[in-house]
Amino acid sequence: MDPVQSAVALTVREALHTLSSSEDGGHLLSTLGALKRYLSGAENAALPGEQEEFARMHFSAVLRCLVGRLSPGWLELLPDGQLEDLWASFFLEGPADQAFLVLMESIEGAAGPSFRLMKMAQLLARFLSAGRMAAVMEGQCRQLTEPAFRLLQETLLTKVVGLPDHLGNRLQRENLEAFLPQNYFPLLGEEIMRVLQAVVDSLRGGWDCSVSFLSQVLGKACVHGRQKEILGVLVPRLTVLTQGSCLWRRVCWRLVECVPDRATEALLTGLVEAASGPDVLSRLLGNLVLKSKKAQFVMTRKILFLQYRYSTPMLQSLLGYLAMDSQRRPLLGQALKELLETWGSPSAIRHAPLPQQRYVSSALLICLAHLQDAELQDSRDELLASLMAGVKTRLDSSLPAVRRLGMIVAGVASARIHPDGPPLKFQYEEDELSRELLALAAPPPVADSPSKAEASLCGASSKGSFFVLQSPAAETPDRGSVDSGVPQAQPEGSGSDLDSDDELVPYDMSGDQELKSGKAPAYVRDCVEALTSSEDWERWEAALRALEGLIVRSPAAAREVSVELAKVLLHLEEKTSVVGFEGLRQRALVAVVVTDPAPVAEYLTSQFYALNFSLRQRIDILDVLTLAAQELSRPGRLPKAPQCGSPSPASQPSSTQAPAWRAVVQERIRSKTRRFSQRSPRRGPDAGPNEFNLVAGYFFFPLIRHFDRPLVTFDLLGEDQLVLGRLVHTLGALMYLAVNTTVAVAMGKALLEFVWTLRFHGDAYVRRGLLSAVSSVLLSVPAERLLADLPDELLEARPWLADVAEQDPDEDCRVLAVKALLLLEKLRDTLIPLSSP
Repeated sequence: MDPVQSAVALTVREALHTLSSSEDGGHLLSTLGALKRYLSGAENAALPGEQEEFARMHFSAVLRCLVGRLSPGWLELLPDGQLEDLWASFFLEGPADQAFLVLMESIEGAAGPSFRLMKMAQLLARFLSAGRMAAVMEGQCRQLTEPAFRLLQETLLTKVVGLPDHLGNRLQRENLEAFLPQNYFPLLGEEIMRVLQAVVDSLRGGWDCSVSFLSQVLGKACVHGRQKEILGVLVPRLTVLTQGSCLWRRVCWRLVECVPDRATEALLTGLVEAASGPDVLSRLLGNLVLKSKKAQFVMTRKILFLQYRYSTPMLQSLLGYLAMDSQRRPLLGQALKELLETWGSPSAIRHAPLPQQRYVSSALLICLAHLQDAELQDSRDELLASLMAGVKTRLDSSLPAVRRLGMIVAGVASARIHPDGPPLKFQYEEDELSRELLALAAPPPVADSPSKAEASLCGASSKGSFFVLQSPAAETPDRGSVDSGVPQAQPEGSGSDLDSDDELVPYDMSGDQELKSGKAPAYVRDCVEALTSSEDWERWEAALRALEGLIVRSPAAAREVSVELAKVLLHLEEKTSVVGFEGLRQRALVAVVVTDPAPVAEYLTSQFYALNFSLRQRIDILDVLTLAAQELSRPGRLPKAPQCGSPSPASQPSSTQAPAWRAVVQERIRSKTRRFSQRSPRRGPDAGPNEFNLVAGYFFFPLIRHFDRPLVTFDLLGEDQLVLGRLVHTLGALMYLAVNTTVAVAMGKALLEFVWTLRFHGDAYVRRGLLSAVSSVLLSVPAERLLADLPDELLEARPWLADVAEQDPDEDCRVLAVKALLLLEKLRDTLIPLSSP
C-alpha cells in the first residue's frame, strides 16, 4: 500500500469522524482547514499526488458529510458566518464535476421544503454564477477511456441539461430566478463559449481535446426545445469568431458533427433559424450535409417537404448554403427535381394546405435562382415535363389561390428551364404575394472577396458623386435654379407669354352623353326581337340596356315571353364591346326569374344538365338562380328601380338640387313642430310573405336530382369539380334562403343525403360548400323538425364534422366544420329543455 495514499486516507477518516460528532467550533475550523490543504490552489497545499488521491477517492465523501451536518445550529458554532464560508468553499473550489453532482443529489434527496434544501439551492446558484459549470464541462473534454467515464458523462449530461426541471420540481413556488429556463440556458450558452475558447487555446498549445460532451449538451438542450435561448448566445459569437479563423471553423464543424443523430434535426433547424445568411451557415456547418445522412435528410427533405413553418429568409439561408459549395450543389439540383414533382402532384395539391403549397413554391423559385443554365441542361426535359403536368393540375383546381400559384411559378420556371422557347405567360393581378415570389426568383448577387467588394464599392461611390455634381449643369442648362426657388428671367421675344394656355379654363364635359342614333325599345317583345334578329348594333346595345327596366315596369308583358326571353339571354353572346355586358345580361336574367319564377326556374334547371352548354353558361345559371332566390326571399320586397347605363341630362339637375332644398324645408318643419311622442316617425319595412316559399322546389330539387349522371361533355364527379363546387354552394344558399318555408324540411333531408355522398371529396372548394350546406340546414330547418325528421342524419354528421375540424388539410374547411359543430351544440342545448318533462 502506498504510504502517501494511506496517510491521506487516514487523515480523511479522522476528519470525517470529527465533522460528524464534534460540536466544538474551533475544532471544526481546524479540521476543515486541514482538509482544505488537499484542494488545488489552497494555501500550504499538499503534494500533487496527495491532491490527486483526495480528489479522486475522498472528495465526494467529504462533501456528503458536510451536507449531512448542515443545520442552523451547526453553522452558528462559529461567529460571523466563518463556518458557512469555509463549508461553501469546498463546493466552489474543489473538483467541479463532483461538487455539482453532490449538490444535485442533496437537492433531489431533501424531504420537502427545509432549511437544508434552500441552502443547497442558494449554493448551487452561487456555483453557476461563479462560472463553475464551465469547469464541469471543460473537465469532460479530456481524452479518457475508462468504462466509468461514460457513466459519469451520461449522469452529468442529464443533470446539466435537466437542471431547470429538477430544481423546478423540488423548489416549486420558491424557485430561484437563476434556475428558470429563460435564464439558465443563455447562461449555459455562455459557459459553452468559455469551454470552446479553452479548447481552441489548448489546440493552439498542442494539447488534444474533445468537444464530444459539448456536442451532447448542445444537442440535448435543442431536443428539449431550447434552441432559441442557447443558440441565441452561441451563433452570434461563433459568427464573428469563424469569420477569420480556420481553427474556429474546424472546432465548429466538429461540434455539430458529434451531435447524436436523435438531436441532429433540432440542432440544424435551430441553426438555420439563428444564422443570418447562407455564408454564416456555411462557416458553422461546413460540409456536414455530405458527411451525415441524417443531416442530409433533414436539410434536403424534412425542412423542404415535411414542414412549412419556417420563414422565407430561413429557406434562402438553407438553399443558399447548398449552393455555396461545388460539392453541395448537386443536392440543390436534386432538391429542385423533387420540389417540382411535389409542386405539381395532384395528391399534394388536393391534400396539402395552402400555406404549405406557398412554402414549396417559394423553395422552388429560390432553387431556380441559384442554379445556372449549365446545371439545368442535363435534366431540362425531366423538369419541363414535371412543370407542364403541374401547371395543368393547378389550373384545373377550383381554388383561385392554387391557380394563381400555378401561374406565377409556371411563368418563372418555364423561362428558366427552357430559355430558348417561348415562356408561359398568364394574366393575373399583382399583389404582395406575387411580388414576393417574383423577387425570390431573381438571381442572387455574385459575392466577391471583401477587398474587391470594398474597392468596387468605393469606386462606385466616387463615380456616383461625380455624376451627381455634374448632372444639373449637363441636363438642365436652361432651367431656373432649384435651390433659389425663383425661375430665371426668360429672354425677351421668347414668346412664352403668347404660347401659354394657363389662363384658359377647361369646359366641364362630365355630364355630356354620347349621342346614339338608335332608339331604345319601349316594349319587352321589341327587346327580344332586337336581341335575336337585329343587325343594328346600337339598337342591340340599347335593347340590352333597357331590358331590365322594362321587365320591372311591365311584369305582365314579361311573363308572356319569360321562358323565351330567358333562353335568349342565356345564349346571348357579346357582339360588340359593350361596357358591363356580363352585368347587364345577368341582371336581366335575374329580373326575368323574379318576375315569373316557376317556369323560368324550371327551364334554367333543366338546361343545367343539358348537352352543348359551356361550363361558363352552367355557372351563370347557378349564379342567376341564387340571386333571384335572394331577391324573392327578401322581406318587404318592392319593385327594384331599373339600373340603366346613365341617367338622362334632364334628370341630373333634379337629382343634385332637389335633396338640398327638401332637406332645408324638412329641417324647418321639424324645428317648428311640437310632438307629444318621442317615437321615431320612420316605419320599418312592411311585412309580407316569403315569395320564395312557393317556388323553392323549382329552384332546388332539379339541381340536386341528376348530379351523379355523367354526360358526354359534362361530368360533375369527374373533371368538372369547379362546377360541382359552385353547385354545392348554390344548394347551400338556396337552403339558407328557404328558412321558415314549408318545403325546408324536405330540402334539408335531400341536401344532407347529397352532402353525405360527397363528404370525402378531394377538392377543398367542394368540401367548403358541403360544410356550408350543413350549416344552412341547421339554420333553416326548425329545431323540432330536425329532431323529428332528421335524427339519423344529424347523428352521422357529428363525427364527420369532428374529424374534418381536426384533420382536414384546408384551414377554411376546419373553420367551417367548427362552426357547424357549434350550431349542433346550440341545437342540442335548445332541444334538451323541450325534451325534459
